Amino acid sequence: MILDHKIPSATYGILQQNTPASSLDEAAEQVKNLGYAVLDSGYSALELENISNEFNQVRERYIQTNGESHLRSINEFHTIRALLTHGGETFLKLAFNPNLISILKILISGKFILNQQNGIVNPPQETYNQSAWHRDLPYQHFVSTKPLAINALFCVDDFTLENGSTFVLPASHKSEAYPSEGYVQKRAIQVEAKAGAFILLDCMMFHAGGFNKTNSMRRAVNHVFNIPYFKQQINIPINMKNINLSSEEQEILGFNYAESVSISSFLLKRSREIL
Repeated sequence: MILDHKIPSATYGILQQNTPASSLDEAAEQVKNLGYAVLDSGYSALELENISNEFNQVRERYIQTNGESHLRSINEFHTIRALLTHGGETFLKLAFNPNLISILKILISGKFILNQQNGIVNPPQETYNQSAWHRDLPYQHFVSTKPLAINALFCVDDFTLENGSTFVLPASHKSEAYPSEGYVQKRAIQVEAKAGAFILLDCMMFHAGGFNKTNSMRRAVNHVFNIPYFKQQINIPINMKNINLSSEEQEILGFNYAESVSISSFLLKRSREIL
């Protein structure tokens, strides 16, 4: 007897069906349903090499500026905060990657801003602060019908099972409470991705970094984009004043959504919006 394990394609009783028109639409559909997907950035090998080198240079300067002992004492040694504010255009361009911005426009209804862009190092043979299960809107236990925030984790290095690729709990962005330990152990999966890919996560999906069993660090650049009603982790506009930006780039970086410091500044902002 021959068993056919082919996934059925025939249907009946179906009144509605999603019809993605592109690979971006397919990835967005997966994020909406399962909470995660892998997206190709479209970068060349030379561009990826440049990002890798720039990451190492910025990290070296960052540690020199802030002090290794101090960073370790506050559990910040494996993180580089606000990468795009450290000079150069490499990480600014990364935040505006065309494929990434296109899928964000599919996933997030209306306007969105960059909440944070941080360099993340998963050290070899060592635990780090991202290895615990969490949401990227931490301490929140609610669900929404549409994404409020999207995590775009750019893989500077390959993400493999051996070097601690990201664990996810599929569809956990649809449930308010963190699942039971037994559920986590049975349902968690690791997402593997090549260098140059974005691992996209609905920020309400529980995820965690894995343990890096290799002898080399695994690097990534984490982005969180959200609707403009959440404050940025670090105020990006005040750190980007001397950069030439388009109006759309200014909007995504939060220039249009800074808190008004007075009633008069609020009214001036309103008058500009009307004009």
